[in-house]
Amino acid sequence: MTNQTSVFSLDSKTMELIERKLRVKREMARAKEHELFDVFEQDLTEEEAWALKYLYAYMPVNDMADYNSDLFLSYVRQSLEIRKTMPWGSRVPDHLFLHFVLPYRVNTENIEDSRGILHQELKERTSSLSMTDAILETNYWCHEKATYIGSDLRTIAPLSLIRNARGRCGEESTLAVAALRSIGIPARQVYTPRWAHCDSNHAWVEAWADGTWYYIGACEPEARLNQGWFSPPARRAMLINTRIYADYPGPEDITLANEWFTEINLLENYAPTRTITVSVKDEEGRPVNEAQVRFELYNTAEFYPIATIPTNELGETVFKTGLGDLFIRAVKNGIWGEQKITVADSDRIEMVLDQTEQPSGTHDLDMVPPPEREGEAVQALSEERIQQHNRRLEAGTKIRTSFEDTFMTEAAASELAAEAGLPADRVWDVLCKARGNSHEIAAFLREQSREFGEWPLRLLESLNEKDLVDTFRNTLTDHLQASLAVRGGLAEDVFTQYVLCPRVLHEMIVPYKRFFRETFTSEEAAAFKADPAVLARRLDGPYSRREDLPNLKGKGNPVGTFKLMAGDPISLDILFVAICRSLGIPARLHPSELKPQYWVDGVWVDAVLDAAAPRAETAKSWGWIRLLKDASASADTPEAAYFGNFSFARLEQGVYKTLLFAEGKKDVYDQPFEVEPGSYRMTTGVRLKDGAVQVRFTYFQVRAEEETDVVLTFRHAEHEIPVLGTMDRQAVLTKLDGASCQLAELIGDRGALVAWIEPEREPTKHLFREIGELTAAFTELDAPIVLIIGDAEWSASFDPADYPQLPKSTLFIRDASYAALSDIISQSPAHEAGFPHLFVLDGADQIRYTASGYKIGTGKEALQVLSAIRQ
Repeated sequence: MTNQTSVFSLDSKTMELIERKLRVKREMARAKEHELFDVFEQDLTEEEAWALKYLYAYMPVNDMADYNSDLFLSYVRQSLEIRKTMPWGSRVPDHLFLHFVLPYRVNTENIEDSRGILHQELKERTSSLSMTDAILETNYWCHEKATYIGSDLRTIAPLSLIRNARGRCGEESTLAVAALRSIGIPARQVYTPRWAHCDSNHAWVEAWADGTWYYIGACEPEARLNQGWFSPPARRAMLINTRIYADYPGPEDITLANEWFTEINLLENYAPTRTITVSVKDEEGRPVNEAQVRFELYNTAEFYPIATIPTNELGETVFKTGLGDLFIRAVKNGIWGEQKITVADSDRIEMVLDQTEQPSGTHDLDMVPPPEREGEAVQALSEERIQQHNRRLEAGTKIRTSFEDTFMTEAAASELAAEAGLPADRVWDVLCKARGNSHEIAAFLREQSREFGEWPLRLLESLNEKDLVDTFRNTLTDHLQASLAVRGGLAEDVFTQYVLCPRVLHEMIVPYKRFFRETFTSEEAAAFKADPAVLARRLDGPYSRREDLPNLKGKGNPVGTFKLMAGDPISLDILFVAICRSLGIPARLHPSELKPQYWVDGVWVDAVLDAAAPRAETAKSWGWIRLLKDASASADTPEAAYFGNFSFARLEQGVYKTLLFAEGKKDVYDQPFEVEPGSYRMTTGVRLKDGAVQVRFTYFQVRAEEETDVVLTFRHAEHEIPVLGTMDRQAVLTKLDGASCQLAELIGDRGALVAWIEPEREPTKHLFREIGELTAAFTELDAPIVLIIGDAEWSASFDPADYPQLPKSTLFIRDASYAALSDIISQSPAHEAGFPHLFVLDGADQIRYTASGYKIGTGKEALQVLSAIRQ
């Protein structure tokens, strides 16, 4: 941009498209006309006006509901000023600025006015550097602010992440993208929707510098760009992509060009790819236009669509993917066809839509991921550069831990509990979880407990752990006082969970109860309480349903959705539940179906907000699935865990919809699963060491008011336990107290788990979590677990006490020279996978299992091998 009249190099066609989309948004948001659109009557420069138009044209519906123009204008003005003042601002092309610097949203986070705050933090640290060095420096700063921890699916915003000092990869990468944009560097969050070789997924960051896109691991700095622990698993991915809120022209491969967003495919930058064409025909052999083709990948015991792409008028769709297996499902008007493919075998697949009823019985198939591959050779870093990098990591960790030292202590929590007359252990539990927000939570308890006793604490305990980090006093006070005013004669557990608690699904918690109590007249409130179906009908007609951005479904806050009178269906369902709770009507979204329900005389009744659906004035007729144990199961049959190795899915309009029971649920035989009647498919999977999965589909029907028995079966995997090498038990290591010892002293003579770890990195933290979840089983084995830290991976802030969930047999050891680390690591196809390097040893010091780098499920596999060799 060289002058104001260029308006970001937009041509007339693009400008007209933006104006047309802006008119659509303005009509849709007419209920918030003043809050959103009066800004265009202000004295704006041409740049400011077009930047706002661009943001508004592609803005998600929920953002129009939840925020006002002041926030968006702030982002525009700060972004334009940053572009002028940062040394590389003039080198960033207009289209990159519009798509990857200006946008305020990265993922599904709550939007805060954070751009200026982040800019002030980073401006002095980066303005004298090259763009590439500025990217590295920004990531060092991110490392000072946050480190990895697994958490729930709600994405907290950058400032909330800084307050918490830890978050999952989607939150770390949201912070890193926001930070880079705050200094005018184009950045985007990229992710693999699901891994092929193991369960879970991952997100990281790409940043642009002087004509080239580079990748970094957010909050996990490396000494150079295009390096990260996730590089080897990314070479086995089936899709790596990002979503852009615009009609984006490329030059990257475009997977899906939606009216409101563009998904681009970045996989070929990381892994070998193949472009496949799927041709869809009907039973007469005619091409089917606008069939939805779902490219599904096995992950967490379900077949997840990593991409859904419609066919064109020729009945074809094209997808660039990795060289593994996919399960393809094509559907239109409830008629479908499905096929498992190996991408490496063919680049053209023909499918026929000819199925309307699911099969019966069972069906087995194998899903094989892309093979492990070597990366490109890179020049080794100098020892000086490595040492400098390690010093930066150490310094960053100290900065972060010093901030964590400002959180409330257990002693302070005990004092507060005594002052407020509350149980000390429960007070400490919520304050510990609140972390950087603990002083705010403590102030709420101190202020409100004098009048309301334990109720403020019960409110806090009703929230998710992450809510305690970004929910503040005014919000908590609103929900506490407004709820207690309408408690009536409700039982304590019903009141606490379904009236007092403000959390409905994954939306941002805002103060809404007083708002809704004051919005409706006493006559309206009485009518709603007498029959909540009246409220459902009230919301049915005038509220429009919009589904413009799939990953923001259910993220609209109730007040915003109410004011806009529009939202996606789940956000409208959340609105219904929020109004009910505000008026003292117990309400929820059904735990697995996510449909709105209200409580009447001890029964949950469905609320129907969609005029096209049949009215539900009485309790819905449900059915039940009762799981039975497999009588023929062998000793090595895995323990059942929902979303671990099995799941249920119901057939709806030709697509299987996975039921959302609690992840990791293991008490699966105790109580039947309450489900809607219909056709069901149970998926079970046994993940093998090479990442392949032995899958079994079990098909069955559930009828209303009946219990259906289903035997939970897994395919039997033959587990060979080869001898891979030996380990030197005479190797000298160092205990944390400085005393020397031999490995033999630590591992004993009955077998052990030994791993070289990197405590500050996500893969090692996954291993800690997995071993911790299996503490009882490892304790029963009474096998030593030796976790070894090399000098290069050591951090002075590391404290074994931070991992109390690990088995008592766990020992942390130092290894300056990697004396005992087996040579078989360097011989592995994934030798650069990095830490952790894990081994299972038998009683003769023979290596019977090894794994390196990021691989979900390593802890469970190691336990299985250790158990087998000890028998």
